[in-house]
Amino acid sequence: MTEALIGFAAIFALALLRVPLAVAMGLVGFVGTGLARGWEPAMASAAQVVQETGFAYTLSVIPLFILMGNFVARAGLAHELFHAAYTFIGHFKGGLAHATIAACAGFGAICGSSIATAATMSKVAYPSMKKLGYSDELSTGVMASGGTLGIMIPPSTIMVIYGIVTETNIGKLFAAGVIPGLLTAALLMAAVVVMTSLDPEHAPAGERYTWAERWAALRGIWGVLLLVVVVLGGIYGGIFTATEGAGIGAAGAFLFALARGRLSMHDLKTVLIESARTTAMLFTLLIAATVFANFVNFTTMPGDLKNWITHLGLSPVMIVGAMMVIYVILGTVMEELTMVLLTIPLFFPIVVSLGFDPVWFGVLIVMVIQIGLISPPVGMNLFVINTLLPGVGLGSIFRGCWPFVLVLVVTLGLLLAFPGVSLWLPSLMK
Repeated sequence: MTEALIGFAAIFALALLRVPLAVAMGLVGFVGTGLARGWEPAMASAAQVVQETGFAYTLSVIPLFILMGNFVARAGLAHELFHAAYTFIGHFKGGLAHATIAACAGFGAICGSSIATAATMSKVAYPSMKKLGYSDELSTGVMASGGTLGIMIPPSTIMVIYGIVTETNIGKLFAAGVIPGLLTAALLMAAVVVMTSLDPEHAPAGERYTWAERWAALRGIWGVLLLVVVVLGGIYGGIFTATEGAGIGAAGAFLFALARGRLSMHDLKTVLIESARTTAMLFTLLIAATVFANFVNFTTMPGDLKNWITHLGLSPVMIVGAMMVIYVILGTVMEELTMVLLTIPLFFPIVVSLGFDPVWFGVLIVMVIQIGLISPPVGMNLFVINTLLPGVGLGSIFRGCWPFVLVLVVTLGLLLAFPGVSLWLPSLMK
């Protein structure tokens, strides 16, 4: 166990020295394995990880879903999703905020990325909010928290990575994220209602649209909604696998963007380069995390940690709850994907040994990541919005996010207490 603890300390030390986390994890994992098992086994193990990751068929789902999201974003769908949502609910007090959350949920069902959702919606929604006199605190809090829906509502890149690392069915993970995602969106909207009731100056009501205008707005997004239904419906119905669904989604998104005249050769090149860069980053993290996980598994830490936890005398649910508290704390100071890749080798075997469903635990992990993405001081969504909206101070963004952090914590508690919320839809799958 001592070797693993030294390894974790070394990673944190290298991170403080601004060494890229993928490099830190890979280096510590390789050196640790070399010292524990010999340099030849270490080199063989690292080479095997690189080869298996690079040629794994199941991993092709990652670049395909990334490509799907980039094509749809290039087609300019975000603005139309926001407009469609606004025509229906914009006339309520805080209607623009509600519309932003609804649009985030819709866009998240396409791109699978929290940061991309928050970044896109900040460009689309903030000018309208500013024009109507919304406070910066509410505006940025809504965009940051709404952006987190991008990793809960399927397809979700984080769920794909979790499914691959833990060998959990990705289709069932996607199904498990639907109801929690919708529940989160509803509770975020409820928070907006409370905030605007306590301080009406936060968010004035917008204009009311006719039903003809509402149906006209919906016609602008029917194509991509059909694409999402086909892809996710096919996965849930067992018609095709998640990888096949990702391929269909990427091809459909390409045709959608092409049909709308939004895909010149320059745009196509840009989309392919962006997708390749994101994929390379994720694969580098996956390879490095796997090398480090192999090192941890060579030590006695997983068994020692399991024995220590089981002898504490806590109930299984309390043990998982304690894990969630650890995750929430780590999420305030660590990058979320790295946090998950570092801790899964430790926590996942314990959760499975306690008899819990790995699909349910995957949903809890995603919810914890959502909390981390909007929790100061290192919440990534907050800094993305700050970068895109330089006129808004970081202090205003931090103040605006806290009510929504509390909402996500409450949602985490509900999912922890009622596993059926996550597991009902997966139980219906073939």
